[in-house]
Formats: sequence, C-alpha cells, structure tokens
Amino acid sequence: MEKRKPALILMAKQADILICLRDKAKDWSISELAKHTNSTYVHVCNFIMECEDKGIVESQKHGKDKMIKLTSKGELLASHIDGIYALINGNGDNAQIRTTA
Repeated sequence: MEKRKPALILMAKQADILICLRDKAKDWSISELAKHTNSTYVHVCNFIMECEDKGIVESQKHGKDKMIKLTSKGELLASHIDGIYALINGNGDNAQIRTTA
C-alpha cells in the first residue's frame, strides 16, 4: 500500500504568505516574504518548497534571489483564504467563495 503524504495544513503565517503573493505589484523573494509576514527565512523556505511540490507556487531564480509567484491553483487557494478571512472578520456579507475549481 502506498504511503500518502499528509495534506498541507495552513496556519496564520502560511496563509499570510499566500495572501502576500496575491500582490502582483511586488516581486516576492523568500526574504521579502519572511520580513512581511514576520517569519523566519527557513520557515518560509520550507513552506514554499512544500507549496512548489503541490503546484501552489512556482519560483524562478533571479541572480541570488529566488522569486516566488502563485500558480493558478495557488491563486484559487489564496482567494478562498481571503474569503474565509472576510467571513471571519464580518466583511463577508457580500463575499462570494467558489466551492468548485
């Protein structure tokens, strides 16, 4: 029997990383994500590697930096997270959350 990897569990900082990546006006490196989310470089790096394995983000090397961006799957996930936050914070009266991909 094949052993399955556990599902990706999102805590607040991981969710914040994905939400940051929705801002396409900024080029996001691992260092920038760590600063912006008040996380360690190692924490962000490990999370990004896991997200790359699951097709949520993709990265490109630019000199010394690795630039990170969401895939279409990642965009959908981040959109759902934004919608959940809106509902929790009471801003969800008009929030529409898609239930299918």
